[in-house]
Amino acid sequence: MSEVETPSGKNAASENFPVGSFLLPKALRPHVAVFYAFARAIDDVADNPSLAPGDKMARLDGFAAAVRGETDEAAYAKGHAIRRSNQQTGVTEKHCLDLISAFKQDAVKSRYESWDDLIDYCDRSASPVGRYLLDLHGEDKAGYGRSDALCNALQVINHLQDCADDYAEMDRVYLPQAWLREAGAATEDLARPVTTPGLRRVMDQCLDGTEALLRDARRLPGVLASRRLALESAVIVRIADRLTLRLMREDPISTRVALSKPAAMGCTVSGLLDVVLGRRR
Repeated sequence: MSEVETPSGKNAASENFPVGSFLLPKALRPHVAVFYAFARAIDDVADNPSLAPGDKMARLDGFAAAVRGETDEAAYAKGHAIRRSNQQTGVTEKHCLDLISAFKQDAVKSRYESWDDLIDYCDRSASPVGRYLLDLHGEDKAGYGRSDALCNALQVINHLQDCADDYAEMDRVYLPQAWLREAGAATEDLARPVTTPGLRRVMDQCLDGTEALLRDARRLPGVLASRRLALESAVIVRIADRLTLRLMREDPISTRVALSKPAAMGCTVSGLLDVVLGRRR
């Protein structure tokens, strides 16, 4: 850990989806771990409520310089590590720089006017993860669109899961402001003990958008050349489907909506069967 990092304590086990699991090729898992460590470090900087926006921007700029090989400052060790990994694998640095772009936006932007504004953010905060994995596995870039759909759906799901905490801890609201106004809701409703009817309508609109993304994402495993990546993707699709259904039925304001270990295992088995049995939804 370096003095520019601000670890939140979150790790791969905190994510909704498997990170570098046994399903992926053994030789590629160390590179996935390096990429995740880098992404976790810059995300923690952006999400640290004790840092001023300018401080966050400066630290993130330092990580970008490390990714591009423009600094040898030891404090940006995870930036140097992913640069070396990218050089070894031939993966473009753009995915890392796109993540930094999104997290710099988090440092200065706390509201999103429309669904399109939110998806533009997701295109840089989530889609690069899937694109990195596709490139790492030598997949055709034609698969980017379906991968983007899956990653963006997962990001919106995460925003809904954490909407109350994001507002309370960082005054950050990803729910589209236009939809809140139309529903007669307000950001302050996120501080209430339960979801108001207006806020529920906005959440349901976000879930409708998520379901539209997932309709495209469900076709991703079937177009991947790597069977192992297809297996991993199918499991993640199942997890996203299950979480979306849970969020439709439960209140993320009053309780943490997450999958139990048995439910996650069920998604794993179902996803594996989708690929092994040749089902292409």
